[in-house]
Amino acid sequence: MKSEVKNILLVGVGGQGTILASKILSEALVSAGYDVKMSEVHGMSQRGGNVSTQIRYGGKVYSPIIGVGETDVIVAFEKMEALRWIGYLKPDGRIVVNDFEIPSAPILMGDAPYPEGIIEALGAVADVLVVKAAEIAEALGNARVMNIVLLGALVKALGVEDVDWQSNINANVKAGFEEINYKAFKAGYDI
Repeated sequence: MKSEVKNILLVGVGGQGTILASKILSEALVSAGYDVKMSEVHGMSQRGGNVSTQIRYGGKVYSPIIGVGETDVIVAFEKMEALRWIGYLKPDGRIVVNDFEIPSAPILMGDAPYPEGIIEALGAVADVLVVKAAEIAEALGNARVMNIVLLGALVKALGVEDVDWQSNINANVKAGFEEINYKAFKAGYDI
């Protein structure tokens, strides 16, 4: 139903393609007739810092900002980012999490270990879909389409089928990479 407002939070680390996936999602939803508001925070993304995008869509959306405990779906491009943002999830919300690790600066410097049991901890409080997006992207021949694999999994989780995803992907990716990106989307969607 287009009148119901849905709240989506995409989170990751700079360089993972979080913003591109958010742009494709937002533009596709607009093309399907939804009112869409998007807000993005880049942080120190060029230095491996966290990146988050809030997308709200439905019949009429008045603000792009999602409050704590109001997110329908969190898409985490990196496991630790899912933990960082878990407080934004609704009690009946869902997490699409990439089973992928990017160590933060303190971990790389040896000051802290990478947390263990993240997916299990997430599963204890939410409905979690684990996606091995890096493995899927590499099997397709291009590790950089990991973000589009996750986009496909998100679209399936949302049940948004009244959208021409292929045209929207083609319009937003570099020329010559349309086919691999649509294959990545389909692979994520088919999980």
